Amino acid sequence: MSEIYETAIVEKRNVLNELRSNNMTVQELRFFSIYLSKINPWDLSTRAVRFPIEDFQRIMNFGKLNIGQLRASTDSLLTKLVHVPTERGGYTAFQLFKECRIDQDDSGKWYMEIDAHDKALPLMFDFKSHYFKYELWNALRLKSANQVRMYEILKQYEGIGKRELEVKELRELLGVDKNEYDRWDNFKRKVLDSCQQALKETTDICFTYERGKTGAGGKWLTIIFYISRNNDYIDQLTLDEFIDMQPKSEIVDVLPDHETENVIETKENDYGSELANFLGRDALNDEFNTNQVRVLQDLTMKAVPSHDHIEMCNYLVSQVNKMNVYSPKKEKRFSYLCRMIETDIEE
Repeated sequence: MSEIYETAIVEKRNVLNELRSNNMTVQELRFFSIYLSKINPWDLSTRAVRFPIEDFQRIMNFGKLNIGQLRASTDSLLTKLVHVPTERGGYTAFQLFKECRIDQDDSGKWYMEIDAHDKALPLMFDFKSHYFKYELWNALRLKSANQVRMYEILKQYEGIGKRELEVKELRELLGVDKNEYDRWDNFKRKVLDSCQQALKETTDICFTYERGKTGAGGKWLTIIFYISRNNDYIDQLTLDEFIDMQPKSEIVDVLPDHETENVIETKENDYGSELANFLGRDALNDEFNTNQVRVLQDLTMKAVPSHDHIEMCNYLVSQVNKMNVYSPKKEKRFSYLCRMIETDIEE
């Protein structure tokens, strides 16, 4: 480890309704929590947080690091918005972060530095109420954005032990699109039951739930959650340990001696669209032809319903890494990768 992270407590203002994180990938949510664990909420000078580039790479679950992937990731972080409601029913919107920097320090070490937007500072510094705290390791092992959000939604009410939410409100808080899991059995299985199992296995709380208010035909209008301490959870994970556990992959010079634009121009393959180029180059390392990349793109869009480009890229990188473990023959790699993704879609 190039840097020792000692802070394991996240103090986070309750802005689940204000921070529209429904467009955040699980990697971005994890990064945001780690960012919050690094700042001192009573010292504005800590607003800019610096990560060694290899730590940022592993937190975000990148494969082979390159300038295109870094640009896409930092650009995505800079587009995250906060919506703060006004007293008269409107809202004020602004960015969560204002600046990202990828550069070398005086010793030649690459780093990523990120700074909060001025408008967002009151949400993270010198707040006097409306916040909750949790130990960072409890959220590090969660595998999806739904699970991270569910943990935060319920962790706030651990002391009370109960929380009733409208189904519509819960879907908004979890970032589940109104057209996603529109059938109740799918929402129950893919979201509620999946989160219930994940929190039980990897966090310090667990929950059960039951139907609250009902509508016509017994339709669930509200859900009552019963939250309790997970007495079986003892495997507390520090941030250092989490980062060390992430797969180590090749770290390429972020910016070689020549200009960045020249680095990008050396990538000559054109797969027919911006997304296909991004996946073909940054996730697949120009291994497959145009038609194959387009097929893999379409499959990945089915496997990653959010269609977030970074999440799709990270997903495809993880599938390629899994495939490499089994070392299929070169001529079989495309069909092997397709079958892996199709199996994920079916499941």
